[in-house]
Amino acid sequence: MATIIIQTESKSTTKLMLDLAKKLGEKTSVLSKDIEEDLIFGSMIEKAKTNKLVSKESILN
Repeated sequence: MATIIIQTESKSTTKLMLDLAKKLGEKTSVLSKDIEEDLIFGSMIEKAKTNKLVSKESILN
């Protein structure tokens, strides 16, 4: 199974994409704004990971 995320700017495009997916027999769902922000934030964290240890002092500075 694969999952794709498509961001659209208009409600009409969103409806068209959802209708197409349903006609193709695929499951669809629309993410809430909170979930969308969580996914973006998680992606940013993953990209910024260095796996280096840092001191408490350097973080507080």
